[in-house]
Amino acid sequence: LSLLPQVLQINKDDVTALHCKVVCLIQNGSFKEALGVIHTHTKVLTSDSITFEKAYCEYRLNRIESALKTIQCASQQTDKLKELYGQVLYRLERFDDCLAVYRDLIRNSQDDYEEERKTNLSAVVAAQSTWEKVEPEDLGLQEGSYELCYNSACALIGQGRLTEAMKNLQKAEDLCRQSLSEDTDVTEEDIEAELAIIHGQMAYIMQLQGRTEDALQLYNQIIKLKPTDVGLLAVIANNIITINKDQNVFDSKKKVKLTNAEGVEHKLSKKQLQAIEFNKALLAMYTNQADQCRKLSASLQSQNPEHLLPVLVQAAQLCREKQHAKAIELLQDFSEQSPANAAQIKLTMAQLKIAQGSVTKACIILRSIEELKHKPGMVSALVTMYSHEEDIDSAIEVFTQAIQWYQENQPKSPVHLSLIREAANFKLKYGRKKEAISDLEELWKQNPKDTHTLAQLISAYSLVDPEKAKSLSRHLPSSDSMSLKVDVDALENSPGATYVRKKGGKLTGESQQKEQGQGDVKKKKKKKKGKLPKNYDPKVTPDPERWLPMRERSYYRGRKKGKKKDQIGKGTQGATTAGTSELDASKTASSPPTSPRPGSTTALSSAATSNMIPPRHQKPAGAAATKKKQQQKKKKGGKGGW
Repeated sequence: LSLLPQVLQINKDDVTALHCKVVCLIQNGSFKEALGVIHTHTKVLTSDSITFEKAYCEYRLNRIESALKTIQCASQQTDKLKELYGQVLYRLERFDDCLAVYRDLIRNSQDDYEEERKTNLSAVVAAQSTWEKVEPEDLGLQEGSYELCYNSACALIGQGRLTEAMKNLQKAEDLCRQSLSEDTDVTEEDIEAELAIIHGQMAYIMQLQGRTEDALQLYNQIIKLKPTDVGLLAVIANNIITINKDQNVFDSKKKVKLTNAEGVEHKLSKKQLQAIEFNKALLAMYTNQADQCRKLSASLQSQNPEHLLPVLVQAAQLCREKQHAKAIELLQDFSEQSPANAAQIKLTMAQLKIAQGSVTKACIILRSIEELKHKPGMVSALVTMYSHEEDIDSAIEVFTQAIQWYQENQPKSPVHLSLIREAANFKLKYGRKKEAISDLEELWKQNPKDTHTLAQLISAYSLVDPEKAKSLSRHLPSSDSMSLKVDVDALENSPGATYVRKKGGKLTGESQQKEQGQGDVKKKKKKKKGKLPKNYDPKVTPDPERWLPMRERSYYRGRKKGKKKDQIGKGTQGATTAGTSELDASKTASSPPTSPRPGSTTALSSAATSNMIPPRHQKPAGAAATKKKQQQKKKKGGKGGW
């Protein structure tokens, strides 16, 4: 590259020198400079001589459409141009055309790159299975490399064969470790980095199987390795967000940054990018970023006008803002614009109506779904909701319309007969025996040996046409044919019997009374003696007012408050009263008190007090006098103070 400027200085239009310069720039990864040289010397570098280099530079600069045009304009399709053409078609997700290109290359090429072409071919088949849900054909490729095992596992995941896919991934891991360990320059960290994409696919299978904890642990291990593949990191971060849902929102917001890395849009398929944007909108809704949620969902809808998910996100956001009417209006408009998604949209609208408590309106919406209204699940849901609303006529009408559809399209099918039976049982349950007769007759015609249906039919006819009921009862089996050989005694004496007949014996007098209907005489319960007070004297008559509160008793004189307090402080300031002499300690006897002599003053006082009536038992002359004294005390006391 250092000598080329000298050559070009001598002859600036030297084709060989310019071609060499372009190749050298490509080898150094300077794709823009190489493309600039090609565009500058278009007169010298003709399209036929430089087509591959130009298309390759455009491909590496992610100008895929330009690369496709460059390849298609080439006059001659060489093998290396076909290889590039296959890569371009794969990036454009034109998998059918890509598959045809690689098949042609494998068939007509004989070189050392056959293994790489088979790997690319298996990648195309895996992409068809994953993104287009096309059942992959058996290409007869031997899974001798870990890349082939990995692509085969991806194809199995697309078919839902998760267990087989996990086995293939484990095989791919073993082959990868084995092939990389042979190289002495490869470290353990390099091996783990190469295995990251295999482990990521394993975690995805765990997530699909419901093993979210194991999947989350494996996802986080991969992120700690910090792989250089930004596409892998974006997919893992997106999957962690889907596991978190509306929980652990802080972690989800950190993981979103990995999905915004530079170059992610060139590493992932359109459906992967779409799923990531959809989850971003949901995360914005869960974090109460209403404007951001609306912006993301509107962008998704503009890119895919027929896609259902952006509209559902917008409706969910409106419901979180308690704007249910606007959400239903939005869904109604979309169902009219996109008839292909009308069924799913109407199911969502019905769910919103039920959440609002408008069950009847939800039923009307469900019955407007033509392709679903005759399905057993839909019939069951409608009948249940109409029964909840006590609208039995509408429920029977739902049964009638569904039975009529099957009568015209799938007569005598198992679903048809089961609907007839359920309709008959429903009508009998709600007392519509007249309406149930036609259904029961149809069932009996289909199976004349069904005694249960015949019994129901006879029961229904007994109210409408007794003669018909009698004639039908002749078809019932005789009692002899229905009798079973049962040992009655053994049945009655069995542990499960509710009544066991006693063996013969004489009845006692008590049992005879029971048989005659006299019944047992109930024993009288003994009343417990009440506890008496400790000082109870049976000779003294108890106070008749003892159950009344003290204030309501006739002999209550009020509380004696502040006798001594009233005596102190009366008169002029500094004056003494008669009571003060009693408080003077100097006037009292200096000798200490002694116990009284026996038989002296104590005996006299006890004799005097024995004939006295206690204050509680002394009754005043009248209640009026008591009230008068209480009023006087109240007037004296007042509310003030001194």
